[in-house]
Amino acid sequence: MALSRIVFTLFIALLSLNMGSSVAARHLLQTPIPTLPTIPSLPKPTLPPLPSAQLPPLPTMPALPKPSLPPLPAGALPTLPKPTLPTIPSLPAGFPKVTLPPLPSTLPQIPSIPFLIPPPAAPSP
Repeated sequence: MALSRIVFTLFIALLSLNMGSSVAARHLLQTPIPTLPTIPSLPKPTLPPLPSAQLPPLPTMPALPKPSLPPLPAGALPTLPKPTLPTIPSLPAGFPKVTLPPLPSTLPQIPSIPFLIPPPAAPSP
């Protein structure tokens, strides 16, 4: 019996807290926004004028000599020797020959997964 009274009291307390917060929220929503004080404008500082000094002229870049390439020969270009592939060493005499099994003439069918196939289109009425 005492437990039910405690639960009932806590329930009423929670209800009253909830109502108080909703009333406070409504009050805050209905109050006008206060005007904020404005920041006074400060006078603009005056900067002293920059000294106007005559800058020396920039140095000119010297002209670089243009590289000259030797002329190409008028005759045919020289041919390079063709590279030769090294020979493959043969297997020793006592090494057994391996034969591979024959490949099947047709590939086996892979079973289809039913849930990846889209359903057939229903005829429109």
